[in-house]
Amino acid sequence: MTGLLVAGTTSDAGKSIVTSGLCRAFVRRGVKVAPFKSQNMSNNSMVVTAPTGTGEIGRAQWVQALAAKVEPEVAMNPVLLKPGSDQRSHVVVLGQPAGEVSSRDFVDGRRHLAAAAYDAFDDLAARFEVVVAEGAGSPTEINLRASDYVNMGLAQHGGLATVLVGDIDRGGVFASLFGSVALLAPEDQRLVAGFVVNRFRGDESLLGPGLTELEELTGRRVYGVLPFSSDVWLDSEDTLDVGDRRVVDGPAPLRVAVVRSPRISNFTDIDALGLEPGVDVIYASDGRSLADADLIVLPGSRATLADLEWMRSRGLDRAVLDHAAAGRPVLGICGGFQMLGRTVRDPDGVEGPPGASDSGLGLLDADTVFGAEKVLRLPRGTALGAPVDGYEIHHGRVSVGAGEEFLGGARAGHVFGTMWHGCLESDAFRGAFLTEVARLTGHVWTPSGVSFGAARERRLDLLGDLVEHHLDVEALLDLATTGAPGGLRVLPPGDGR
Repeated sequence: MTGLLVAGTTSDAGKSIVTSGLCRAFVRRGVKVAPFKSQNMSNNSMVVTAPTGTGEIGRAQWVQALAAKVEPEVAMNPVLLKPGSDQRSHVVVLGQPAGEVSSRDFVDGRRHLAAAAYDAFDDLAARFEVVVAEGAGSPTEINLRASDYVNMGLAQHGGLATVLVGDIDRGGVFASLFGSVALLAPEDQRLVAGFVVNRFRGDESLLGPGLTELEELTGRRVYGVLPFSSDVWLDSEDTLDVGDRRVVDGPAPLRVAVVRSPRISNFTDIDALGLEPGVDVIYASDGRSLADADLIVLPGSRATLADLEWMRSRGLDRAVLDHAAAGRPVLGICGGFQMLGRTVRDPDGVEGPPGASDSGLGLLDADTVFGAEKVLRLPRGTALGAPVDGYEIHHGRVSVGAGEEFLGGARAGHVFGTMWHGCLESDAFRGAFLTEVARLTGHVWTPSGVSFGAARERRLDLLGDLVEHHLDVEALLDLATTGAPGGLRVLPPGDGR
């Protein structure tokens, strides 16, 4: 098998960035490359075509497929865990719902998930020249190694050379790189070929002595140092990367406040707004932060009732109601739309305790009932006179009474609710929607003509350029095709395991 595992010392160390960049760099060399991640734990997902019609994968692998210039497919992320609470996650296998898994199942209850992941990897490896696999968290979770199929378990299955990514921006990068190797068992250490340092700021020559000593101590190469770039931000897979997206141009920008709830999902719906000149986007978790917003957005949620209760506990519900009472616009997307309705009921316990129900904010004439069957769609249509497409991922069935139809949802004056994730990525619709927001708030807005798709492609090309200039791409491609070099040193204390 031919492939490379990109592991990381921690979550958010830069595995997704490095994997995406390598996919773009390899495809520039004429290599037929596929991204892969055995298991994601993320509430940020995307609908793709699948043998069954449609399926669901982690957003990161969808973007990595774009970087590799191939069609995204469910085999690229065969297992997706969508946290519904701190103890339980909903499971998606090969794009389809497959029950739940608890924290106690992590050691003994995932053998069938490992089998599905390995089969999907083998399928991709048979159809592509190189598979660039992204690990999850750290490969040195020694308490979970026996059941691991995402990091070194996958590397052992495929005989994959492994590159370890460390985030220098967090500090302690040399210790974390060395220690991540040293705690592994000998058979795993022999697959770790070297390192990549990520998010470096400053003069790279200052790192030289440390990099040299790391190579001498471990007997492994440093394949390069990626600099920090504020222009590189890709569709993220977890809320560690949720942050303000500001492109402010002019004295009176439109101010958008996004409610950041504990179980926020598909928060990349907001990214297109953050690219617009004259739009200031912030994430808010208290009512005061919503006070001066022109537009409030309630994004998707993996636990709608729980997040609605959280909003009330922090006074966010009252802030949204006051905002709407003042005639200022509100947009709810999927779970956020459901919160704007009259009632939300979960009789079968799809997202929480069976029989749970609550009143919504009552800004739209809509009622939601959760059902076991998940809806996965790729809809197209028009709204506000503009073409628009998106994707639907939801268990909630919404019944709409009075109000104007709006992208699978409803509009009542200045309150908008839609079931379509990704609709703001449609450039003409985004321009029309912001024009309407400006009209409702007394601003003057001229559509910018910014293309979100072109901006994403520029970011992927920039990432490819950074990887080309700062990493030894030829050496990494050689690792992917020939495997880890023989005779790699086994470090203590792992040498005694």
